[in-house]
Amino acid sequence: MSITIKDVEHVAKLARLELSEQEKQTFTEQMNAILKYAEQLNGLNTDDVEPTSHPVPLVNVMRADISKPSLPIDKVMLNAPDEEDGQIKVPAVLE
Repeated sequence: MSITIKDVEHVAKLARLELSEQEKQTFTEQMNAILKYAEQLNGLNTDDVEPTSHPVPLVNVMRADISKPSLPIDKVMLNAPDEEDGQIKVPAVLE
């Protein structure tokens, strides 16, 4: 597979970029060099390599979610500025 100047012009148009002729030539050469380098990966023997989605194992760093008893409602309401029917009462914000 090879990138042509037409391909570079098409991508530039999609990206709303104006490129000079020198820039088109440079990008064509650079993209072809990238493809040539990536094609070297096809030569690797990957028969004994298991497919992975991440190169290193992912581990959740958060603690386990363990259910514990919460504070009694009467102690919680001691910190509330106002309470009604076991709930914290706040000023209305909508009219």
